[in-house]
Order: sequence, then C-alpha cells, then structure tokens
Amino acid sequence: MDVQKPPPQPQPQPRSYWRFGKDDFFPEESFTSFSTYKSALSHTFLRLKDRFLYRSSDDNELVQLRKESENDMKRCLSWWDLIWLCWGSVVGSGIFVLTGQEAHDHAGPAIVLSYAISGLSALLSAFCYTEFAVEIPVAGGSFSFLRIELGDFVAFIAAGNILLEAIVGAAGLGRSWSSYFASMINDNPDFLRIKVRGLREGFNLLDPLALVVLLIANSIAISGTRHASALNWIASVLSAVVIVFILVVGFSHANPSNLIPFFPNGSGGVFTAAAVVYWSYTGFDMVATMAEETRNPSRDIPIGLTGSMTVITAIYCLLALALTMMQKYTEIDRNAAYSVAFAKIGMNWAKYVVSICALKGMTSSMLVGALGQARYMTQIARAHMIPPWFALVHPKTGTPINATLLITLTSAAVALFSSLDVLSSVLSFSTLFIFMLMAVALLVRRYYVKDVTPKKDLQKFLVGIFVIFASCIGGTAWWESGGEGWVGYTIAVVLWFVGTLVVALIPQRRSPKFWGVPLVPWLPSLSIGMNLFLIGSLGSEAFWRFIICTVLMILYYLLVGLHATYDVAHQKLPASESVVGS
Repeated sequence: MDVQKPPPQPQPQPRSYWRFGKDDFFPEESFTSFSTYKSALSHTFLRLKDRFLYRSSDDNELVQLRKESENDMKRCLSWWDLIWLCWGSVVGSGIFVLTGQEAHDHAGPAIVLSYAISGLSALLSAFCYTEFAVEIPVAGGSFSFLRIELGDFVAFIAAGNILLEAIVGAAGLGRSWSSYFASMINDNPDFLRIKVRGLREGFNLLDPLALVVLLIANSIAISGTRHASALNWIASVLSAVVIVFILVVGFSHANPSNLIPFFPNGSGGVFTAAAVVYWSYTGFDMVATMAEETRNPSRDIPIGLTGSMTVITAIYCLLALALTMMQKYTEIDRNAAYSVAFAKIGMNWAKYVVSICALKGMTSSMLVGALGQARYMTQIARAHMIPPWFALVHPKTGTPINATLLITLTSAAVALFSSLDVLSSVLSFSTLFIFMLMAVALLVRRYYVKDVTPKKDLQKFLVGIFVIFASCIGGTAWWESGGEGWVGYTIAVVLWFVGTLVVALIPQRRSPKFWGVPLVPWLPSLSIGMNLFLIGSLGSEAFWRFIICTVLMILYYLLVGLHATYDVAHQKLPASESVVGS
C-alpha cells in the first residue's frame, strides 16, 4: 500500500536585517503595554534582588546568547592579526602627546619608570583578560566575564562604563586626531575648530573634522572584520618602522648627562605621571572582544594579547628614555616633545614623520576601537540590557552593524562638542574601574564555584578580599593626603600581604583549561592594588563625573534594563516555577 507523503512544509522566510518594529527593540513581556510595565515597576525591589543574586554561565554566554544575533560572526583572525590589532588599538597618540608633558611637569627622566609602572599594571590586567578570553571566547569581553563571576548587577554597572568608555574613548581619539592634524598646519591645535559663543568652556569648540574621521573609521569597521584587520596591520607595520627610526636617531644623539637628576620631583612625580600615561596603554581589552572571531582562541589569544602588550611596554620605555636622553627634561616641549627634540638636532623634517606616525596611531586606535566597542555592545544587547536590535549581526558582512552605528553616532556627537581634557578624566576612571573588577572576577573564578566551595572557605575568601581592598584604599588615601614617613605605607603593604595570603591558603576550586594567569592570587591582587592607586590619582573631578554617570546608569537599569533581563531569564520557566516578582 502506498503511503502518501505529507506535503512539504513551507520554509520560514528569513527576516530582514533592517527592521525597526517595537518588538525588535522591546520584545520583553514587561513592555507589552503600559499596564504590564506598571506591574513590572511595582515588583522592582523583588526583581532587583533576583538579578543581584543571578550569575550567568559559560554555556549561556557562549551558546544561548549568540542566538540573539541570528547570524554568526566570521572566524577569520589568527594570532598575527591579534598582535597587530593590539598594537593598533594601544599605540596611538598617548606616547607622543603625554611623554613630553609628564617628563617636563612631574617625572623628569624617571618618566621611563612611570611607563614601566603603568605598563606592569596594564600587563597584569591583560593576563586576566587572556585567561577569560581563552576559556570563554565570546564577543562580550569583560561584560560576559563579569556577568559570569560577579553577577548581573555588577555586570550592568560594568556595561554602563564600557558604553561610556567606548563613546568617550572614541570621541577623545577624534579630538586628538583633529588637534594633531591642525598642529601640522598651524601651531594652534584649535585652528580647525569653530568657536560658539554662549556655550560653556570645554564644550564651546565645535570639531567637524573629528566627526568626519570617526565616521570614516567606523565605516571601515562595518565593512568586515577581515578587511579592517588587514588594513590595520599594514598601517601598524609602517608605524613600527617609524618608531624604530625614532629610537635609532634618538639614541644616536643621546647625552647621558641629561638623565641627571633622575628624580627631580621624587617618587611622587613618578606615580603622578604613571596615572596620566596609563592612558597610553588603554585599548588592549578591545582585542579580548575579538575572541568570537578568532580561529584558535586557546593559542592565538595568549600570543596576541600578552605578547604584544609585553613588547609595547618595552617600546614605550625605550621611547621615553630616548627623549629624556636627547634633551634635558626642563627643555622638553610639553606639546610637541619629539618634533621639537628632532628640530634641535637639525632634523626639522623629522617632525612630520613623528606627526604622521602619531596620526596613523590614532587612526588605527579608532578603527580597532570601533571593532571592539561594537562587540561589547553586541553581547550587552544579547543579554537585553540594551535593546536586542543592537545584537543583530549582518548576514553578508558578518559584523554587528547596528551596534557599530550606536557607537559611531554617539561618539561623533560627543566629539563635536566636548574638549579632550573633559573626556580624558572620565575615560581613565571607567577603564581602571573595569580592570580592577576583572582582577576580582578572576579570583572569584579560581576560588568560588557554586555548590562546590565550602561555606567556611567562602567566608575566608570574602575576608581576604575585604582586607585587600581596605589596605589598597587606605594606602592610596594616605598617599593622596600627602602622608610622610614609612609607617602608613608599611601598614598598608602588610595588610595587603595578609589579605592576599588568606586567599592563597584557600584551595582553588577551578583550574584554567588552556592558559592561566601565573602566581594567583598574588598577581590579580597586585592588579587590584595598582588600579585602585591609579584611580585615586585622578582627582575629585573625575570622581564626581563617574558618580553622576553611575547614578544615571542605575536609573536606566531600574526603569528598563532590570525588567528586560528579568523577563528573558524567566520566560522559559513554567508559571509554577517562576521566581519572585513575576
């Protein structure tokens, strides 16, 4: 007997990438209508408790959330690409702009130690990022890592700072590019800006060139990861050749007597400069967000991230040493240190080489920043902390175009109005804050596994972390208050050692599968201390800006993000199993 085959079922038509319906932005149950939203708000406290205690999982970040993007990003990057992406994101304007300023004002020839201290802090953070990125190769970077280890609420605060860092960092690079380019044409860095009367100082110089440069860099990032990576490494190789030229010429005209006195302003000048030049190292975290597009994360990320950061630290120290040996620190030009130094040895043309190298560095930083920042936003949107429309990956380019546009348009608007000094203090605080949280997250990952770590060990771990924080904050406060003598610092160091030792004596409950940070808990604990110390060196204005931004983030979370993430977490549970606040 013939069995009649069922008619073929029609295949669902793929949804258009460019769609703008309400459900594309707010598909969660809480936003179905005004009454459902009002009901959600009435359960805010209970939902906040639920989200505060929630921790994501490796599988959720790696597998489940990626479905929100509908299309996969393309695995097209090798360790070679990551090395040059790290170089392109880190080696920007900072080394050329900040070295002369801080050598002249604070550190003198000891600026080389300032770069070494900041480089060590950045390298410790890079170690933490590497272990996580190898184990959890996902686009979310630090957001995903913190969501797994420190919970949903802490991850949201980090997400807000990541978004702030992305917008402010891109805007700052755009303004720096404009200033440097204008200085090549005219000695006035504001030469190409438009002054508007009636606006507050710091926001009254419109910068259309910064806006245009950001739009171009982000357009390249949208076109495809492979294209952007290839363009970046070609340009980065050329800048590396220029840096080698600067070092060779610099040391061939060096005068060792210029290094005396080595500490004109004592250790205080060294650490003050270290807090400022730390900006020269920012950007490496963007490479961790490219893990989802890396062919072999367990091999390529350690080589690309830690290897490049080690080399960059050494190069920065050599560049700083070459400058201070070429010229007495009191004679270094604060605004164009390398260009003026070369002019004084009769190489006037070299200033254009230095300027072009700096402009290339800033352009690469904008390009890699656009890639990395969009990946952050993609994973944050996958978690529904911002509308999931920004999580979509374009089927042809394999890139998150919507997330890139979010960063592009907001950073371009900020760059048009805001001055560089306003942007830099906000950026430094957000960056250091996230790096500090990453060190804490690594310790939590190694020592606390739910339902495995005994309660007694958890209590010891929390005591150790508390003592580490208290000692670091106390030592930083003593330093900033101008405390003299060794007693206060000795107490802080001893307490830090005791707190770290308490953690070290607890058995680790998880070992890294592929690559791990050495000397745990000592190196992550040192990273916490160094980041807190550098945060304490930023000044009260940076603190107030950070507090204001954090308050606005929490307000958004209580009104929108909390309810969206709660609905996503509980939408698959039967009604009888629904937790609080449903």
